[in-house]
Amino acid sequence: MNSSPIKVIFFDAVGTLFDVKGSVEEVYLTYAQKYGVRATEQNLKSLNAAFKHTMKEMPLPIFSVDRPEKLKQCERLWWFDVVHAVFYRVGMFEGFDDFFDEVFEAFGQSTHWELFPETREVLTQLKQQGFELGIISNFDSRFFQVSRALDLNAFFDSVTISSLAGAVKPAKKIFSHALDQHMVIPQEALHVGDHPIEDFEGARQAGLHAVLIDRASNRLPNNQTLASLTQLSSYDLLYP
Repeated sequence: MNSSPIKVIFFDAVGTLFDVKGSVEEVYLTYAQKYGVRATEQNLKSLNAAFKHTMKEMPLPIFSVDRPEKLKQCERLWWFDVVHAVFYRVGMFEGFDDFFDEVFEAFGQSTHWELFPETREVLTQLKQQGFELGIISNFDSRFFQVSRALDLNAFFDSVTISSLAGAVKPAKKIFSHALDQHMVIPQEALHVGDHPIEDFEGARQAGLHAVLIDRASNRLPNNQTLASLTQLSSYDLLYP
């Protein structure tokens, strides 16, 4: 039985449970080669800079639609604008629409995603210990495809993504939406993620407990920053 004050553990998705194989820019370049874009180090650097710049300028992916098919259309158009802006900065090419179709579909499959080595084992242990598990992610509805492809669906009692919740982390609304699905108060929930603002500060501002996954850090684990999911076993509130 779970006697912890924490009843629900929420996880971010990308960068926490799984990540892109290589980088988004490398995937773009891989598919763009078919359309005559050269796979050079300079093009990769340019794509990296353009992607970061574009993502900062884009409006939040929040859409005033209810029907699933309309939501998927809005998500797709949003990403079309992102990728188009990236290659507008780097260099546009013929056949861009076909290229986008291919790369958009590719990111909805497992091909370009990989689980972190400890993910499945940690989720299994937490489920066995009686915790409810949920997702809070700024991913779009392709999360459901990716989750199935990576064999993660069975672990989660709820999935909260920004386009369905009508809010993007670090907004309090998306965390409240996730809490409501489990009928718990913020103090009974822990959020685990890799982004210091969207995940850590966002969750804390919403009243949840939070830990930051910082795989690049050499610091010893503590109650706020862990080097991997495995070190959740050191989080005091989970094991009173």
